[in-house]
Amino acid sequence: MFVYLEDLEKLWLIALWGLWAMFLFGGFLRGYESETHRTPRRARLLSSAMLVLAALSWYVIAPGGFAKAYALLIVMGMACGFIGDLILAGFFPGGRNVLGGIAAFGVGHLFYIGGILRYSSQMGLEDPAQRWGALMMWLLIALVAWYFLIFRGQRATVLHWAALPYALLLASTTGLAAGLALQAPLFWGLAAGAALFLLSDLILAAQLFTRLTFKSIGDVIWLTYGPGQMLIVYSVGMAVQMLKGA
Repeated sequence: MFVYLEDLEKLWLIALWGLWAMFLFGGFLRGYESETHRTPRRARLLSSAMLVLAALSWYVIAPGGFAKAYALLIVMGMACGFIGDLILAGFFPGGRNVLGGIAAFGVGHLFYIGGILRYSSQMGLEDPAQRWGALMMWLLIALVAWYFLIFRGQRATVLHWAALPYALLLASTTGLAAGLALQAPLFWGLAAGAALFLLSDLILAAQLFTRLTFKSIGDVIWLTYGPGQMLIVYSVGMAVQMLKGA
């Protein structure tokens, strides 16, 4: 990941990773804030902010060309994710807005998808069987998960139905990332990150729409979401490494 970076660049990106981990996991270890969260809200949001800063840093550091374009779209996606975090935390006027948070995350995933598709095409990683096969598999997984975790046995509302295209959108990111990783194994971290993000949001949707609850459910959501976003952001390093090594 850091093979082609200068020493100061490596230290800076590692330091940001360390701060991200400290806020997220260190906050978890400090004790319960509530029945659903050990990690304090401020620590969770600071961990997300560190990833925005890391994404911006990768964009500045990445060389011009394919990697730079990929990094820019990852910055935009992570920024939207952070806005979604703030919306769900109730930081904007009007308090917590579930649909607003979903919309912000959804726009972020459109940027992620754009980045994956553009980089794949520019690098000639467009094998249709691997790209579209992985996409179809993950769309099916998301559809089944949505039905059993969110829809089945519920009195369906607009929010229940809105969760379906959102789940399919996140699954599209995962499927396209997996299709890229099948052709370029350096990107398996990206695929794992997208899968963790999808898992996190399925649990969140089940909590919101089916009243799924258990002790520390909020931490389970954040301890899948946070590492998922981190792996997506730091996949820029893989794009740089692949380009430099080509």
